[in-house]
Amino acid sequence: MATQKQLIDDALSSGSFPGLPQGHFIDGAYSAAASGRVMNSLDPGRGEAFAEFACGDAADVDAAVTSARRAFEAVWRDTPAVERGRILYRAAALIREQAASLAVVECLDSGKPIGEAQGDVQGAARAFEYYAGACDKLQGDTFPLGPAYLGYSLHEPVGVAAQIIPWNFPISTAARGIAPALAAGCAVVAKPAEQTPFTALRLAEILLEAGLPAGVCNVVTGTGADAGAPLAAHGEVDHITFTGSVASGTAVMKAAADNVTRVVLELGGKSPVVVLGDCDREAALDGVMGAIFENAGQICSAGSRLIVERSLHDGFVEELCRRAEKLTLGHGLRNPQLGPVNSAEQLARISGFMERARERGVEVATGGAETADPQTGKGWFFQPTIVGVPGRDDELVQEEIFGPVLTVQVAEDADHALALANDSQYALVAGIYTGSFTLAHRLAQRLDAGQVYINEYFAGGIEVPFGGNKKSGFGREKGLEGLLSYCRTKSVAARI
Repeated sequence: MATQKQLIDDALSSGSFPGLPQGHFIDGAYSAAASGRVMNSLDPGRGEAFAEFACGDAADVDAAVTSARRAFEAVWRDTPAVERGRILYRAAALIREQAASLAVVECLDSGKPIGEAQGDVQGAARAFEYYAGACDKLQGDTFPLGPAYLGYSLHEPVGVAAQIIPWNFPISTAARGIAPALAAGCAVVAKPAEQTPFTALRLAEILLEAGLPAGVCNVVTGTGADAGAPLAAHGEVDHITFTGSVASGTAVMKAAADNVTRVVLELGGKSPVVVLGDCDREAALDGVMGAIFENAGQICSAGSRLIVERSLHDGFVEELCRRAEKLTLGHGLRNPQLGPVNSAEQLARISGFMERARERGVEVATGGAETADPQTGKGWFFQPTIVGVPGRDDELVQEEIFGPVLTVQVAEDADHALALANDSQYALVAGIYTGSFTLAHRLAQRLDAGQVYINEYFAGGIEVPFGGNKKSGFGREKGLEGLLSYCRTKSVAARI
């Protein structure tokens, strides 16, 4: 088996990766699109195609859902929980065995630095491991109805669960949805983003190798319009988990409503990082840098709004700018500190925000322009950017940019910081840096966010429920709460 260095060297020299699947994964095997159409997958670090994959449509979706329904009813819902757990454990081990190649594929597809891709692959393995352990702990309650009655509840699998997966964290998001769905006893049809199809396909193949019956996990590739929309609207889908933009999530919810299909939506964010004057300054600086520049800021939960107390503001922002200007840029396989953005369309979106900001006279403290891989002159890159203090209603404060752009706001004290933090249509996560344990937890109670990080941004893991409020969506993934998303509760009351 080739080492990761060999895989990286070969991919950098050839501009491709051998052996990638080219078809959908339906009923335990790869198959071409019903239409015969294919699409290119583009390497963001070069801005060039490196592979082809199937361009699916409603016919392929219907085949996948039919396969999932058959496998659910014939095999998977009645598979003992302990056996489901064993299969998921084996899948976790296989992901770790294949981690080197999965990370390279993830890097080529998404553009992110290989170090970040490696972390995502290990996180995917951990997700399957976590939910493997939960399979045989999914138990109901008994109800105290008195001596003449027996009352109890059951957690039943909801049925066929659709997973519509975004391009920014392909393998992570796939795993955090597929693993709990399978653990609960559901069958799955996954539709990865057309920008990043390959690791979802590889996951399905790994699950089959781990012993998952054919048809329990299917993957259909293609565009959102051609494949995602028919999946969301399919009458045989019992649950939809969607991660993506507010506009797309709204369309998914409308389509689901026609069939009264349940949904979990994880949508956008404009998450605040509150930095107060009594914080550990170095920890806060490190946290703010990671919060906005990891994955080039293309994270729903990115800390894209710095709310810093006035007493700390000047020196803190100056140091952030110095650090941002020293970040190394380059192709993800060279493991830079900042990789490319995922697509030419996303690059144009980020540039549009900055062009409009300059027209309004907004101060750009550092960065603010498109750039390229310094070694090749290729790829879709945007400079690490820090923007001065616009008004509270400015689009840089209120809209999700989804790039390496940090907006700075100044707070007079903790109460002002709280007011600024909650002044958003989004409410996904929030960060707090302060030396006061009491103040941190008082703020955490009052922040409108699905998850709050204290003194470490992105703290937690698969064990911690994740999801948003307001336009950031509803429902929760991860943790045991995420497992219950794929269950329906049945109550039984009997006279005895």
